[in-house]
Amino acid sequence: MSKKIMTVDDSASIRQMVKFTLEDAGYTVIEACDGENALQALTGSGVHMMLVDLNMPKLDGISLIKKVRAMNEFKFIPIIMLTTESQADKKQAGKEAGATGWIVKPFKPEQLLKVVKKVLG
Repeated sequence: MSKKIMTVDDSASIRQMVKFTLEDAGYTVIEACDGENALQALTGSGVHMMLVDLNMPKLDGISLIKKVRAMNEFKFIPIIMLTTESQADKKQAGKEAGATGWIVKPFKPEQLLKVVKKVLG
């Protein structure tokens, strides 16, 4: 059974690129267009990992991570921020919210796969 990864980004082109990269490597991908959409899709999804953008409408990435970490089922899953932001204070806020790691966009597909393989084992 392949590992299931949720990608949460308000950019359809980013979601498409992430999905293509991960599915090509044998992962199953669930897409969400913002934080609220992700929370709705998460329940019962059996997701093993999340890739989350920081700046999104309705519910931003930091707030999403806090809500996900409050759910027993997802308290310890890897959550990687995938964002254009690279400031130290933003990274610190992500870490405090419970982010496992941080990838700055634009990213190379091999870089994404390397991180995914590292955190999923």
